[in-house]
Amino acid sequence: MSALLELRGVRAAYDRITVLHGVDLAVAPGQVIALLGPNGAGKTTTLKVAAGIHPAASGQLLLGGRDMTGAEPRALARAGVCLIPEGRGVFPNLSVRDNLLMMTFTGRSRAEIEEIAFSRFPVLAHRANQAAGTLSGGEQQMLALARGLPTDPAVLLLDELSMGLAPLVVAKLYEQVAEIARQGVAVLVVEQFAAAVLDIADHAAVLVRGRVERQGHPDDGLRAELSALYLGSST
Repeated sequence: MSALLELRGVRAAYDRITVLHGVDLAVAPGQVIALLGPNGAGKTTTLKVAAGIHPAASGQLLLGGRDMTGAEPRALARAGVCLIPEGRGVFPNLSVRDNLLMMTFTGRSRAEIEEIAFSRFPVLAHRANQAAGTLSGGEQQMLALARGLPTDPAVLLLDELSMGLAPLVVAKLYEQVAEIARQGVAVLVVEQFAAAVLDIADHAAVLVRGRVERQGHPDDGLRAELSALYLGSST
């Protein structure tokens, strides 16, 4: 199956400090790719390049085979790229319903957006009039995902979905991510802690100091090699 999202030889820098040294990644429709690595490896920068938020110094960003290198974030969003950033990205002082209301810019009605969100995450229906900031961490992450779904993303970029959440909550969230992928969405997930995502990943890449040091199917010996590639991520 051909890739929907592809990074070819991507280099990226902040000022004069290069943080990505020729990253190659490809994500096909319906596939979950886990991008693993220690803090400072360049994982979030990779997502930002894929979303058009940070420029590539060199290399290519392809979307459906089309060269989108240098495209603005808005253009990539219109083309179907949806980034759920670290920190959940919800508006804490607004209710769940009002957080969802903001997604009517996609052209869907409020009723359609709420139907999509509440059918995927029923707990949000029970919290509809509650301020988002008073939700649990897991519920806030559900809301962040629910806000992205009405855009009908072709590519879903997730940054540290497990951050600060209990393992059981993380497992439930990743079950939903796997279901989203089964609908044909290409999913690229950044995680520091491999165990959180490898059970649903079709493919994994390990980024160390801005280079992909290892990639393959999670069961092709990659799990066993993780602790050697970087400490603290295999548990």
